[in-house]
Amino acid sequence: MAEVRKGSHPDFSPPAEEGIILVFQDESGDTVNLEFLGLLNMDSHEYGFFYPVDEDHPALSSGEVLVLEVLELDDEGIPESFELVDDENLANAAYSRFKDATKDMYRFE
Repeated sequence: MAEVRKGSHPDFSPPAEEGIILVFQDESGDTVNLEFLGLLNMDSHEYGFFYPVDEDHPALSSGEVLVLEVLELDDEGIPESFELVDDENLANAAYSRFKDATKDMYRFE
């Protein structure tokens, strides 16, 4: 992944380019493709926002956004390990901040 560029919101880093797809493995060992929407710093934690993509939901389309907490960074400071945020209140708070930080980039319903 290329270096993450800085956004106009101080706590948000957008993807280096639109449509970046990362491949994850879920708890069952199944492969999941997620479009990377950006990173948000909140309360000393970093969260990644992703959109699940498949044949019916291609990159750059819209739908449910997943919130994953960054667990580890590589030597260059790029996130390399994530975990799904299970706490619904925390996920909602992070998503609300994400929507505010990206209101000029993404359209929310």
